[in-house]
Amino acid sequence: MMTLIVIFSIILLVYAMIIRGRVGEKNLEDLRYWVYAHRGLHDKPFVPENSMLAFQRALDRGYGIELDVHLLKDGGLAVIHDSSLKRTAGADVNIEDLTLDQLQNYHLEGTTETIPTFRQVLNLYNGQAPLIIELKAANGNAAKLAEAVCNALKTYHGPYGIESFDPRCLLWLKRNRPDVIRGQLSQNFMKNPSGQGRIIDFVLTFLLGNLLTKPDFIAYKFEDRKNLSNLLCLYLWRMQGASWTITKQENFETCVQEGLLPIFEQFEPKVFFEE
Repeated sequence: MMTLIVIFSIILLVYAMIIRGRVGEKNLEDLRYWVYAHRGLHDKPFVPENSMLAFQRALDRGYGIELDVHLLKDGGLAVIHDSSLKRTAGADVNIEDLTLDQLQNYHLEGTTETIPTFRQVLNLYNGQAPLIIELKAANGNAAKLAEAVCNALKTYHGPYGIESFDPRCLLWLKRNRPDVIRGQLSQNFMKNPSGQGRIIDFVLTFLLGNLLTKPDFIAYKFEDRKNLSNLLCLYLWRMQGASWTITKQENFETCVQEGLLPIFEQFEPKVFFEE
């Protein structure tokens, strides 16, 4: 019996060490005590998600933003959530097959708003509020995407963190830009498969990639945040947590009470962080 207890204890210790991230980075403080409008402060049918209008509305109200970035065919960077433009622009084309010049040809959700470039968003925010930048890797371009985003940020003076579901993006950041705050996005992929296979879903769900990537924060889906690995990261290792996507005041207040960075949409929160 004692042998089994010892073996179980060793396994638990190894597991806990595997998922431990990086703590103590001072730049992370710049992201705390803010709330983040998910894909900007959008509001259908007139203000599309990830549009310059949505980002301007968020800035006008003093919010940070979460935005999604894709790598274009010509090496440029576009701000949009899906690779396919079917949902957002009604076009049967993937964003990775376009160039910067072609973005103006695609209008978002039937409005006059077109797909923004990453540079346009950086110029708009200009360090006035923090950014949470999600890297949307596709077709094996994780390293190239991370490099392109970091190159674009070299001249940007303002707080930001970079996150991704794809650990390969974080691994590039760890190896090449360790000064950048990096975050691992996740959810319960065992319940909602990613399509990459059960092994990958298990690794992503339980944050096992942290062994290599050592993220500064964990951005976990609000409904799935009680995942054991996420709880260990938050309460054992004292890592910063974020929660997406918050759609009502009650959940927003829960995030604040739990010390998580709220990423919200579909409403405007009434409560803010207190230092």
